[in-house]
Amino acid sequence: MQLNGSEIVVECLKEQGVDTVFGYPGGSILNIYDALYQHSDEITHILTSHEQGAAHAADGYARATGKVGVCLATSGPGATNLVTGIATAYMDSVPMVAITANVNLPMLGKDSFQEVDIAGVTMPITKHGFIVKNVEILADTIRKAFSIAKSGRPGPVLVDITKDVTAAVCEYVPAKPQTKESAPSYSEEDLDRIADYINKAEKPYIYLGGGAVLSGASKEVAEFAELIDAPVCDTLMAKGAFDGRSRRYTGMIGMHGTKTSNLGVSQCDLLIALGARFSDRVIGNPKRFAENAKIIQIDIDPAEINKNIRVNACLVGDLKEVLSRLNKKLVQQNHEEWMNAIQEMKEKYPLKYDKEKLSCPYVIEEIDRITGGDAIITTDVGQHQMWAAQYYKFTKPRTFLSSGGLGTMGYGLGACIGAKVGRPDKICINIAGDGCFRMNMNELATASRYQIPIIQVVINNHVLGMVRQWQTLFYGKRYSQTVLNDKVDFCKVAEGLGCAAIRVSTKEEVEPAIKKAIAMNAPVMIECMIPEDDKVFPMVPAGAPIEEVFDGDDLKE
Repeated sequence: MQLNGSEIVVECLKEQGVDTVFGYPGGSILNIYDALYQHSDEITHILTSHEQGAAHAADGYARATGKVGVCLATSGPGATNLVTGIATAYMDSVPMVAITANVNLPMLGKDSFQEVDIAGVTMPITKHGFIVKNVEILADTIRKAFSIAKSGRPGPVLVDITKDVTAAVCEYVPAKPQTKESAPSYSEEDLDRIADYINKAEKPYIYLGGGAVLSGASKEVAEFAELIDAPVCDTLMAKGAFDGRSRRYTGMIGMHGTKTSNLGVSQCDLLIALGARFSDRVIGNPKRFAENAKIIQIDIDPAEINKNIRVNACLVGDLKEVLSRLNKKLVQQNHEEWMNAIQEMKEKYPLKYDKEKLSCPYVIEEIDRITGGDAIITTDVGQHQMWAAQYYKFTKPRTFLSSGGLGTMGYGLGACIGAKVGRPDKICINIAGDGCFRMNMNELATASRYQIPIIQVVINNHVLGMVRQWQTLFYGKRYSQTVLNDKVDFCKVAEGLGCAAIRVSTKEEVEPAIKKAIAMNAPVMIECMIPEDDKVFPMVPAGAPIEEVFDGDDLKE
């Protein structure tokens, strides 16, 4: 079958089961867009308002569905506009293929119009990057890109295609998608050694990372926690991998983790890290982290073993597969005294906030109650992100989508659009601060163009809340460039972009607003006005040991 390069791109996308792509056209990628036009009944293209929105939408689609997300951009500024979204996906191990088109091959390296070495630009933030200069290798390159993106530790892959390749013709031979299967690098003896550590522990603690979501290991993790009779804490990326309503669950660990998780991990004698990389936001001072514990790390990426924390034992492998084998080797443990001590800690140190006024935690709790904890929640980055992680009780994986590693302001709205496109059966709600919302609020136009029924909640305190919190606590209340109290009217902006808008100023207005937004089944923005000096607690100062966690009451004392 003789096809041109653009038709080969589309046929390869169809081979991989791609039903939706997100992007923005331009001169160099016009041939591919012409081919997409011919196949619009097979592949849906969502035209975003900005290429960064396309990358975040592909990311949100991938996180919500477990499939590979796909975004498209033209050369030069189109391709560079994807960079923040690609880096976001890379830091959080999200499978994505970004397809860009570059100038014609003879024009490469000559500073041609809209020419950028996008493969070079993205080299540090992709699992792999390809430059396709020959149509004969195009199909196999795209197939490799998908295989790399989803195998092992997932991540983004870039495929940059010169414009003349998208027009050149060659023989196309269809092929079925293949995933690289790697043999386990651990033995039965390694499993036995891990089991021995567990059997000897008196105060074990499970620390879940994003790998628990990516591997689909929720069932195995729950079984493991019951077998070893241990409490469970999680990271931002692991939300929903373990039931947030379970008696074993102690909340998030780290800088804005619960007192119970931070103090419990500091007191345990065995810490079992499952699909977690010991990020700086989790461990605080690495020399003081889990000082009383032996540490086990199970992760698919050998580069993460002993990178940030030295461990006593490790296994490199897919978490779901490892736990399914490990669970069979374990005998039922009983740590009643330890579990009772953790329960007492949970009762002594609950999460709390001022219930007399409208606040973000109240809004989050109402969203949780009204949706039954069954919505997909996306967030931007800052105070609202931490409150969402603290107060929404996630019970299923792939329901909390947030930029953890890169901390990308402006991530959530595009991701919410992608999530809703991928999971139309779910209520999808993006929670953003006013500072984050300003960055990519133009994507409301994308939601209204396609009538994608997302709910955008803007927590408006007229400041950059998290930065202001740090300025209050550590910078003598010098609020340098963090006050946003200007004349921007977000409700008018939302309406101008084709969405409904609701402003909420009191607690009593929250429930009706959420219920109305859900019932409308259309893109809606809810703006919630909260005080400028609300703070996220608990908190651990940067670089401090996590047992030095403090809250508002400690601050008053």
